[in-house]
Amino acid sequence: MSEPLTFFDQVNRNFDKAAAFTNHPHGILEQIKQINSVIHFAFPIKRDDGSIQVMHGWRAEHSHHKLPTKGGIRYAMTVNEDEVMALAALMTYKCAIVNVPFGGAKGGIRIAAHEYSEGELERITRRFTFELFNKHFIGPGLDVPAPDFGTGPREMAWIADTYSTLAPHDINALGCVTAKPVSEGGIDGRVEATGRGVFYGLREVCSVAEDMRGLGLSPGLEGKRVVVQGLGNVGYHTAKFLQEDGGAVIVGAIEHEGAIAKRTGIDVEALMAHRRETGSILGFPGATDLASRELGLELDCDILVPAALENAITMDNAPRVKAKIIAEAANGPTSSEASDLFFERGVLVLPDAFINAGGVTVSYFEWLKNLEHVRFGRLEKRFDEQSARRLLTAIEHATGRAFSDQEISSIARGAEEIDLVNSGLEETMIEAYHEIREIFKRGGGAYDLRAASMIDAIDKVALAYADRGIFP
Repeated sequence: MSEPLTFFDQVNRNFDKAAAFTNHPHGILEQIKQINSVIHFAFPIKRDDGSIQVMHGWRAEHSHHKLPTKGGIRYAMTVNEDEVMALAALMTYKCAIVNVPFGGAKGGIRIAAHEYSEGELERITRRFTFELFNKHFIGPGLDVPAPDFGTGPREMAWIADTYSTLAPHDINALGCVTAKPVSEGGIDGRVEATGRGVFYGLREVCSVAEDMRGLGLSPGLEGKRVVVQGLGNVGYHTAKFLQEDGGAVIVGAIEHEGAIAKRTGIDVEALMAHRRETGSILGFPGATDLASRELGLELDCDILVPAALENAITMDNAPRVKAKIIAEAANGPTSSEASDLFFERGVLVLPDAFINAGGVTVSYFEWLKNLEHVRFGRLEKRFDEQSARRLLTAIEHATGRAFSDQEISSIARGAEEIDLVNSGLEETMIEAYHEIREIFKRGGGAYDLRAASMIDAIDKVALAYADRGIFP
């Protein structure tokens, strides 16, 4: 019996399947597929009780076709070299698909973050940043981390502060990491960016009547039955936007403590309040507690959103998944074999490298903001407002119609940073989907949307190498 594929093996399997449909020379394909650099750190930290513990961390840089490299840092007991290499490779392809000029990277520390105090986590994070700096694995032009599972704006602020201390003459020091608090050089909209990107992507996918007809669905998100696995930052915001802005019906929710179902729809905010109060999604009024959390993935629905960790859907449960659309809000939630099965069954899998790219897209905007040293909208907001007011005044004089104060305030409003961020994210997700959909249609059924997105990424990375003169 053969050994099961590792996570990195699965990523490369998907790469090889897509690469077979390109015309690039073998050597170029091999270079794109390889991990450029990976490093393992072992360093001691002092616990609050005075004991010393050796921590193990990794950072992988997959591709240097563009610099800096970009990718999150996760704190989890699953972190190992294979995982960070696989996730770094996915970041390369993700950045290429959404036309963000970064190479891919990923890192992590093997800890259960909830078992450490805030002070201990700060010492771990700052020491890890020192190790990254010492080995030239961090910097606004080298490698720019971001949050991932088990980390957030707090840890990113610690990283930025530590880097700034180590590199006091780097005027762009704040660009060494993204998803910082807004007060520390972050950007409005970054916290919800991945979930909002999933929403924008799904909304665009569901707007294509031809594709929905093939799935037996009507166009639009309105009324679509959705199951969300994982109610962390990504899953929560995805569910919130799908429900509030898309009119979708959340019929199921899955967390580590269990799964619930409610055919008439679950109010996302009410569910989150219930979980904060009780510590569990189970027992939510009006919903049914399922016998196991795994059964949540098998609920009858139109859209399944796996927003937890990798390999949630494998050949063990894929035959029982009833969704017609699977939106991979997590990284690598569907095994390559399960993805093949869905393609055969006519299930539309929206690959992680596309659908969850909202986070890195807005991280790119934050990085630009840090390099430009000016808040988005600051220079043009008042000018746009005044121009609009002059136009409204001219219309009033020409037509004799007087606008109300409320109408003037609504029409003549200059864009805030959040408006520009969301507009840029929306445009990115829409453009990226139609690029990979065109490649998918060109294949005439020979490959699925995952392969189409990978072909798109391979073409763009190969072009970047060629334009730099590395390959003929």
